Amino acid sequence: MLKVRKFTCENLTYGCVTDEPHPCFSFSVDSDRQGAKLEKAVLTVGNWSTETTRQIAVPYAGEELQPFTTYEALLEVRDDAGETAHSRISFETGRMDTPWKARWITDGSYTFTEKKVSPVPMNFRYRFKTDKKVKSARIYATAMGIYEILLNGEKVGDEYFAPGFTSYKTRLQYQTYDVTSHITRENELNVVAGGGWAVGSFVFTRKNRISADRQALLLELRITYADGSVSVTGTDTNWEVTEEGNYREADIYDGETYDATVCLDKINWRKAALEKLKIRPRIFAASGAPVRAHETLFPKSCSRTVKGLVYDFGQNFAGVVELSIRAKKGQKIIVSHAEILNPDGTLNTDFLRTATARATYICREGVQKYSPKLTYMGFRYICIEGIAQEDVEVSAKALYSDVEEQGTFCCSSSKLNRLQSNITWSAKSNFMDIPTDCPQRDERMGWTGDIAVFAPTACWNFNMSRFLDKWLSDMEAEQLPTGGIPNTIPAQGYGFPATMPAMAIEFWGDACILVPWALYQAEGDKHVLEKYYPMMKKYVDACRFWAGLFSAGKHRYIWNTPSMLHFGDWVAPDVPQMSQWQKRSKWTATASLCNTSGILSDIAEILGMGQDAEKYRKISKRTADAYCSILTDGNGKLKEEFQTAYVLPLYFGMFDGPAKEKAVDNLVRLVKKNDYCIGTGFPGTPYILFALADNGRADEAYRMLLNEKCPSWLYEVKCGATTIWERWDGLDEKGVCPIGDDGTDQMISYNHYASGAVGDFLYRRVAGIEARKPGYKRFKIEPVPGDGLTFAKGSVETPYGRIVSEWKREGDKFTVHAEVPVGSQCTLKLPDGTAEILESGRYERHCRLTGTDRQERER
Repeated sequence: MLKVRKFTCENLTYGCVTDEPHPCFSFSVDSDRQGAKLEKAVLTVGNWSTETTRQIAVPYAGEELQPFTTYEALLEVRDDAGETAHSRISFETGRMDTPWKARWITDGSYTFTEKKVSPVPMNFRYRFKTDKKVKSARIYATAMGIYEILLNGEKVGDEYFAPGFTSYKTRLQYQTYDVTSHITRENELNVVAGGGWAVGSFVFTRKNRISADRQALLLELRITYADGSVSVTGTDTNWEVTEEGNYREADIYDGETYDATVCLDKINWRKAALEKLKIRPRIFAASGAPVRAHETLFPKSCSRTVKGLVYDFGQNFAGVVELSIRAKKGQKIIVSHAEILNPDGTLNTDFLRTATARATYICREGVQKYSPKLTYMGFRYICIEGIAQEDVEVSAKALYSDVEEQGTFCCSSSKLNRLQSNITWSAKSNFMDIPTDCPQRDERMGWTGDIAVFAPTACWNFNMSRFLDKWLSDMEAEQLPTGGIPNTIPAQGYGFPATMPAMAIEFWGDACILVPWALYQAEGDKHVLEKYYPMMKKYVDACRFWAGLFSAGKHRYIWNTPSMLHFGDWVAPDVPQMSQWQKRSKWTATASLCNTSGILSDIAEILGMGQDAEKYRKISKRTADAYCSILTDGNGKLKEEFQTAYVLPLYFGMFDGPAKEKAVDNLVRLVKKNDYCIGTGFPGTPYILFALADNGRADEAYRMLLNEKCPSWLYEVKCGATTIWERWDGLDEKGVCPIGDDGTDQMISYNHYASGAVGDFLYRRVAGIEARKPGYKRFKIEPVPGDGLTFAKGSVETPYGRIVSEWKREGDKFTVHAEVPVGSQCTLKLPDGTAEILESGRYERHCRLTGTDRQERER
């Protein structure tokens, strides 16, 4: 039987509101018939129809779409046996640049001059009547700050932190809400606006008023009546405003204070004033993945301490508490948050730095519920003060962007399974509308280096298309004229030091290449390469410029600008100081130039730009030659040795012939000398296991992967970690943080996904799934079994459907189960070297393991 598995518009199966004049449609199909192939598909929108065999990003090419309109898309598919299947979805057009009838409004009497804090939240109010039968009603809204809407006392929408975090000076999202069911005869709109990222304090220097001097609201209510008439009402001076509402404080880092005793009908309101923004961003329909509440977590334990009631949720995550309370009017409850505990059982808040991460609730009389709306925290533990344990029920909601989980990995090692869970939880915790570094301290910024190395792993576990495309658009908007990329996107007031973004910084700036490339490999949509190619080209040209500055001969390809302007081998555990990580930038930056220019050459080839392809291919080859000629003895031995300096050229293919074999031997020597512990920083960690396993040293790769000594992935697991740590030595075996004065101001986060980039190895080598064509149109399943594992299974939802690789070994018998989606083709290769081509369907294959299987596999 043939059926449509998934049908999307703009990568959404439902709820799509778009300003795109040519929205794109994608679909996948399932069949219970082995070898089934798609013969054709017919896509219809209105009067437009197209016949295609393409399944990814089929663009609408019909008559011009009209704004504020709901359309239906119909899909009919047929396979090579004549079976058919159908599906339909609806999508909605947004404003499509229709001029706003609304005006920006604010409280003209509110001045906000304090430094390093956020403004008092503003409340806006508007009352209106409807005398006719309503057919449909939509609210279109955005703000300077973050907002929440109530209509007749009910929350509108289910997302947090709208309008989201973008490069506000150039790009601002608006949201569309269907409020048809909310409308009554007499209505009241209430909107609360906190400072958020635009107005409130942000970055660890706690800058505020970066994009606006105070909050401002832009909202339009569009009602279509049953008689066909339409009314449009927008924010203007008929609205009211106050700062005397329930929300007394709201700050991304410090938390929230909510006073439930405040009655909005008994406070002072004044007429709203029109606001002239100091920036002029383009306002467009929300294109990312909004932050929503997902898992509900409950405490695993509660203990009484001198500070209050400490609850342990058993999982580090980002989100907000939910309290069900029985209290007296005016009773104050304070909830503090932390990732770890002190030895006495109280919360360790030292590593939050200036962030207070506290929710304060002032109770009304009786039974009530509270959960913060204008902030979030990163925590495992909370401490509640001001209420008895029997008077409060505690739970929490995990908040993160609405990225669909699409990959799974498990194996016979419970500790590796915990590692996989830690990877996914760290990703969820840091996918907070942008890819942040950590969710708890006074940072939570869009550091480019973290997602640059983690993007492939992210694309295994989640559908990252909308989330990353939105963020890349901000990166494109903020690229400097020099070609450099700010170290955090959106930069939003951050510059450290001021010269760094003007330069190109390896691995951090490489995000403009590595992230679109990872998206393309996972999703197969060439548009992402076309869209960001100018940005990539400008960046690699900047890298080439800085590498060649004041140099001659082959040294023009050794990128050796002052180390203080780089991050180098960031948080490498084999050297104790930040300055020592940075001093390795000559190796990391040169390898980066080889890699990014090589990828850019491939992208140029895909886009049909032959001259560019040749240009960047030459840069890549010459950089590889310079690395080997100048930084090594010419025979695979580095003049200055450390793990990352071998890992990068091995993984990027910079060594050839006998020199490559010697380099592998030298890397293995360092790994053994280090007792199979990790010695790499951010740049080398994603690739070290590949550098070993892909060069005949799978046994060493598995010994490192399964190592439980510090520093290692499983050391963190052994210490009870439920997320990935920023630093390998975050805690000693007694649970004490040993970090001293290393130049980072005791920088330590226990929820920091960068080192979780090892997840790519779990899928590609342990489970053995690897794309050979973008979007897995062609892929291989070639597990690399290693000592310590008897079973592994990986699955991933691709644009063509679900891929599964599951293997087990019993004695010398090796069994693989494979699932191939319709539209894809798989090359299955077993450890004994046998291989075959598989079309769609489910398969099981066996072989015998012998001592020579590894050599055969490598050959």
